[in-house]
Amino acid sequence: MEKTWNNKAWFMVLPMLLLVAFSAVIPLMTVVNYSVQDTFGNNQFFWAGTEWFTEILQSERFHSALIRNLVFSFIILAIEIPLGIIIALNMPRKGLGVPVCLVLMALPLLIPWNVVGTIWQVFGRVDIGLLGHTLESLGINYNYVQNPLHAWFTVILMDVWHWTSLVVLLCYAGLVSIPDAFYQAAKIDGASRWAVFRYIQLPKMNRVLLIAVLLRFMDSFMIYTEPFVVTGGGPGNSTTFLSIDLVKIAIGQFDLGPAAAMSIVYFLIILLLSWVFYTIMTNYDAER
Repeated sequence: MEKTWNNKAWFMVLPMLLLVAFSAVIPLMTVVNYSVQDTFGNNQFFWAGTEWFTEILQSERFHSALIRNLVFSFIILAIEIPLGIIIALNMPRKGLGVPVCLVLMALPLLIPWNVVGTIWQVFGRVDIGLLGHTLESLGINYNYVQNPLHAWFTVILMDVWHWTSLVVLLCYAGLVSIPDAFYQAAKIDGASRWAVFRYIQLPKMNRVLLIAVLLRFMDSFMIYTEPFVVTGGGPGNSTTFLSIDLVKIAIGQFDLGPAAAMSIVYFLIILLLSWVFYTIMTNYDAER
């Protein structure tokens, strides 16, 4: 018996899809328009072709910011994904501890990004900040304003504190969906804790882990507010990621053409890398 598909539900979401498409297409068309033209003010534009794209792709400044972004995203994924899995595995499944843990995990996600940056800006200060004062008392000359390594440490620690909860909640949702019969069968067979994780829990978390990796990669690759508030992209350009550099070009230097071209290249890089992550993880899941 063939299954009958009802597509009437699309009419319910069609207005929202049209609204989102309208609000996204117009800014995108504007950016594309600026990326192939040049202006000297007075709303007068001159055709530039691919000049700005060539300039951006050959710019050492762009390459340096891109490398910083890739390194930052790799470090974030390498820390937050395993840490989120470990925390989710140790969270209670029943009892009063469940809502308490869920609320505690959700709290960092409720704080606005600029507030997170301000919190860690104060938190890392040596004179009044808990982190800075503690490290200073331990004999560590900590200064995220002058030392690039300390600036990276602060930004990474801030992002881990802010976004690991998202990975935890996604992994926990995958774990609680596993029926108790799986654990009972594993207990009867005498399976070890590692075997239970490898053959029962990890396969059930594959889909949510895919979502977690994609979300965390895109968020970390587009990060702007938190490091800008804490370090302003410094010291020097050590924490100047692509998003911060893009704002500097567009607003600081008011070079609309190069900024528009850079934003399109930036978008295509995120789209390409997200597609690579998705393809690799789904193919791995299919092979399993």
